[in-house]
Amino acid sequence: MVSLSKGPCSLLSLHTTKHSFYVWVPCFDTPMKKTKTLIGDAGATFLNAFTATPLCCPSRSSILTGRYPHNHAVRNNSLSGNCSSLLWQKGPESEAFPLYLRKQKYQTFFAGKYLNQYGRKEAGDVGHVPPGWDQWHALVGNSQYYNYTLSVNGKEEKHGDSYEKDYLTDLILNRSLSFLDAKNGKHPFFLMLSPPAPHSPWTAAPQYQKEFSDVKAPRDGSFNKPGKDKHWLLRQPVNPMSNSSLNFLDDAYRKRWQTLISVDDMVDTLVKKLDNMKELDNTYIFYTSDNGYHTGQFSLPIDKRQLYEFDIRIPLMVRGPGIKPKQAPVLNIDLAPTILDISGFNLSLVNMDGQSFLSQMAPSLRNGTARPFFLVEYTGEGHPLQDPACPKLGPGLSQCFPDCVCEDAYNNTYACVRTFVEHNLQYCEFADSESFVEVYNLTSDPHQLENILKKVDPTLLQTMNQRLIKLQSCVGSSCHDITSQTTRSRADKAAGMRPKLWLEDTANH
Repeated sequence: MVSLSKGPCSLLSLHTTKHSFYVWVPCFDTPMKKTKTLIGDAGATFLNAFTATPLCCPSRSSILTGRYPHNHAVRNNSLSGNCSSLLWQKGPESEAFPLYLRKQKYQTFFAGKYLNQYGRKEAGDVGHVPPGWDQWHALVGNSQYYNYTLSVNGKEEKHGDSYEKDYLTDLILNRSLSFLDAKNGKHPFFLMLSPPAPHSPWTAAPQYQKEFSDVKAPRDGSFNKPGKDKHWLLRQPVNPMSNSSLNFLDDAYRKRWQTLISVDDMVDTLVKKLDNMKELDNTYIFYTSDNGYHTGQFSLPIDKRQLYEFDIRIPLMVRGPGIKPKQAPVLNIDLAPTILDISGFNLSLVNMDGQSFLSQMAPSLRNGTARPFFLVEYTGEGHPLQDPACPKLGPGLSQCFPDCVCEDAYNNTYACVRTFVEHNLQYCEFADSESFVEVYNLTSDPHQLENILKKVDPTLLQTMNQRLIKLQSCVGSSCHDITSQTTRSRADKAAGMRPKLWLEDTANH
């Protein structure tokens, strides 16, 4: 959760991890009713927000830098993949947006999960505090709810298993409230709150552990369906899924919802706090996640990492001064430039691939354009040794559970262009020996059941391929130039499809 005020405005950003988009589609229920009311209904809900890469550490690195993964070089969740590595610290981290907020005299506060490998001895230990933060309360390593270590302004702080003292979601809330009480009223503030929910191990607060007993994972159009015309990794799951896998993913889905109730409480408390402080009307509040999540789609039990809508869509809700609806697809790399735009920082002074969407929310504040297409890229992860629990499988695979269904592999490496001008199309190329290509018409096939590669006009395929090549090598403003130069190609017109409304104004519903 990010909170930012304007005039000068403050900012509050709440950032959950692995949050499924399906929770936020209006026709579905949600465990976060207060958040929907206080942020979505009071501002705007982006129905088509996406991540540039569907994995925790690379996505968070994109949020912090406003850059595509090929420009911040964080490939996966490991140190060798540059997750919170010394190389990251010396390069992209030193140009992350909080540093520029400090130059705008913002008081900055961070609490929760930062990057998966943060605080490891090989990456500077807990003494490393990224530049730009006045108050730093960061989790060492990946998500935990109890028995974790924090870096508190560079000092180690260990926690146990007491709900009252240690439950991380509540601790983040309490420390953010203390920051708000102690802040200097003469300067704006920025809080970035990153609770562990709904990441595994899915440990809900004691009072919520029996909630949603009848909830199951959504049985949508791709649930428990075979991936027959897709990349080999999607062709390997057993279909139909076993009862044990179905029970496992339903249980995981319920527990994820249970953990989010505490996040919902956090939002409610913070909004009331800002209101009591007379700061609410002058504060921008962002709610988002680093990636989507699948639970049974194409017979994959639970994880992210895939190119499909269920993994690349993210929730995004924003409330604040002047928020109004407008057609605009947005990416997580747009958050950093948008936040800096709100602060009044000159965006021409930073090297970011993303674009501010402030003009889409508050047209009177800034002038801008919406992108007609964007890039999604991912570098697959695997283990060099065979998993002893799955003797029939070879090396190079990872995340092979339950039932030895693998979620990732070294050659699950791909890049996609997702386009919105006159049609709703996704074109993806895999970097493997098959040179596999997947193409989907999201208007006629929203669940991506049919790979239409062999049915598409070769001219359109060539257009998409050229867009992808340019996006994969773009840097900074050239990423904007590629999309602004291509607004209505002949191939787009031939597709004969219309874009959907990307931003829902929920304030009047």
